[in-house]
Amino acid sequence: MNDRRGFLRTTLLALGGAALAGCDRISQSETGSRILESAEVVNRRVQRFLSPSQALAREYTEADISAVFKPNGTLMPDTPLYQGLMKGGFADYRLEVDGLVETPSRFSIDELKAMAARTQITRHDCVEGWSAIGKWTGTPLAAVLDRVKPGSEARYVVFHCFDDMEEDTPYYESVDLDEARHPQTLLAYGLNGAALPIANGAPLRLRVERQLGYKQAKYIRRIELVASFADIGDGNGGYWEDNGYEWYAGI
Repeated sequence: MNDRRGFLRTTLLALGGAALAGCDRISQSETGSRILESAEVVNRRVQRFLSPSQALAREYTEADISAVFKPNGTLMPDTPLYQGLMKGGFADYRLEVDGLVETPSRFSIDELKAMAARTQITRHDCVEGWSAIGKWTGTPLAAVLDRVKPGSEARYVVFHCFDDMEEDTPYYESVDLDEARHPQTLLAYGLNGAALPIANGAPLRLRVERQLGYKQAKYIRRIELVASFADIGDGNGGYWEDNGYEWYAGI
């Protein structure tokens, strides 16, 4: 990093810290909410500037893998549909991909494995303050998008999940098309050389290595390409975003 970029990064981070210091008071007013929404847009642009769209997250060696990869969030979805698929070893599981695409499709895990594969050893950073390093194997999301061909209006990729966070409130998350096509963005079906455990999101979960843990949707049921979040959940792009978290959770 040259001196000029280093100075700019330090300045931007300092400004971000100053903004966060007053968040509690700001967020208590309608005007404050609008300010925070604008701040998130600025934050996303700053992250994009400091971390170009194709920059890679750090990858580690086999020796760095954590002895235990702590599962969090939902550990066992109790919906009848998921329970039925699990009892059948996920043989009948099909990933639905639809929305603003030219070719809506359904893929089995074997069809995803045949499409393309990538293995990467990366660190998972949770918003709760812990981290773990794991070896993930999966299908690059870009390969799936190439199959279904996003329409020109599509801007975001939404992941609908099997697990309910509240009654009739399934978990969901989203990324934009740049993040979806990043080479380390995977639909993971393997962890540490074995099939993905139930507690870690079987049969399929998302890995977006440059963002915090709550963006890594587990138990993916369906992928939908959309132009906006207006008609999904509370319109903020994810379950936790609907509860106040930032949509762009760059590390």
